[in-house]
Amino acid sequence: MNSRFAWLLIAAAVAVAGCSSKPKVRQPTKLVEIKQPEAKAREIWSRSAGNGSNTLYSGLRLAVEADALYAASINGQVFAMVPKTGATIWRTSTKTRVIAGPTVSGDLVLVGTLDGDVIALKRATGVEVWRAVLPSEVLAPLAVGGDIVVARAADGREFGLSATDGSRVWSFDRTIPNLTLRGLSKPLILGNRVYTGLDNGKLAALNLSDGVPAWEQNVSVPTGRSELERLTDIDADLIAADNGIYAVTYGNDIALLDPTRGESRWRRSIKSYSGMVATDKALFVTDNDGVLWALDPVTGAVIWKQESLKFRRLSPPAVFGEYVIVADYKGYVHIFEPRDGRAVARVNLGGDPVISAPVSDGERIYVLDTDGDIAAYQIEALKP
Repeated sequence: MNSRFAWLLIAAAVAVAGCSSKPKVRQPTKLVEIKQPEAKAREIWSRSAGNGSNTLYSGLRLAVEADALYAASINGQVFAMVPKTGATIWRTSTKTRVIAGPTVSGDLVLVGTLDGDVIALKRATGVEVWRAVLPSEVLAPLAVGGDIVVARAADGREFGLSATDGSRVWSFDRTIPNLTLRGLSKPLILGNRVYTGLDNGKLAALNLSDGVPAWEQNVSVPTGRSELERLTDIDADLIAADNGIYAVTYGNDIALLDPTRGESRWRRSIKSYSGMVATDKALFVTDNDGVLWALDPVTGAVIWKQESLKFRRLSPPAVFGEYVIVADYKGYVHIFEPRDGRAVARVNLGGDPVISAPVSDGERIYVLDTDGDIAAYQIEALKP
């Protein structure tokens, strides 16, 4: 099966328990009223930025910087907005189907498209600087290190492009399994290496300058008799920390890896295609079943797990101030206390799924749904 359509397996895997002849349908947990909310999410502004991903599973996400909040839409539009008000600074039509990004680096705003384009826009104005054509869909957000733009294509290839003109500097190729989930993790650049989570459950480290592999290590090893059981995709973004690189797979492994050689410093069983966020006190991860975990970042030991949102297809988590935030398939934004995982507040963006992580500039938290709606919130503690 082509990986372009295999994203349907996410819904199937979430909705069905086991592979018996009479599978049990997993119904999303009904929300329970927070009787004594300890915080309030106050909407500062909301607006539409295009039509989102138009029901396609995408790599579209918000990027917040000091100068602007950036967004993109599958109808080809890329936006720069005032973070405080949501007002448009500039809007550009790329005249193609944008499916990933934006990524902001230096003077450039970069997006990837369904047609295999990598497009670089001028950060100040949105004017196109260059456009590079790759052999297949660019589903992962772009990564930039120095003068190299790293792009991942849906056919399993990865490319290093010149940040100056988009010309191809190097390529890296790995065969993808016959069956994969729809989704690609963003390449992670640390120093002179780029780290990539692959669809076969491996983590690859490449030299940023020439794409030559430094090492590859298994994070998950495929097991089971069927191709569905053997899925081990690394679709969640890798997370860099002082003590290593965090990676989580659909093959039921989450691990802290040594960036020098790739050996595991700790490992435990959690399955996720969604994502993680790390602080110095905890690693937060949303798993395939809609459970929010808090793990000790040094040992991987479980600090707590929150199961009140099971099967609600959670976004990657985010940290804002003293809170942990996730959103779900109905557009609800859930706010938790990070020390013990108790729910303290909830707000609804509009009813459409949220699949990308909320982002924060320290003053506000910004949430994007699949219909292209964006809302900015401030979270205020309520007095006892």
